[in-house]
Amino acid sequence: CRTIRSHFGSSAATVATASTAPPPAMGKGTKKVGICGKYGTRYGATLRKLVKKIEMQSKATYLCPFCGRTGVKREAGGIWKCRGCKKVMAGGCWTLATPAAVTVRATIHRLKKLQAEAK
Repeated sequence: CRTIRSHFGSSAATVATASTAPPPAMGKGTKKVGICGKYGTRYGATLRKLVKKIEMQSKATYLCPFCGRTGVKREAGGIWKCRGCKKVMAGGCWTLATPAAVTVRATIHRLKKLQAEAK
């Protein structure tokens, strides 16, 4: 408590000061919607779920195939940059490696292995 003196007389008032307790904790935010909470109730639940999946993939950090660090972030559509080795690479629009690219890479690796065994 502290005492405050008035300018208009000799009367004094006692005012309670703020307690030293920490401020209340912030709310948990969103429980289900996550990154799509910014859309509120607009656009329908199904579309928001699709957008949530895409946005989470595009904002995630991926493993760099060159340096091995988990630091590859999306720069623009299909352009990815590693924060560790500063390499810029082309990939999918929303993910670093598209399912088709993974299949092609595995097929090429398998064919090279078969070719090496044949020699």
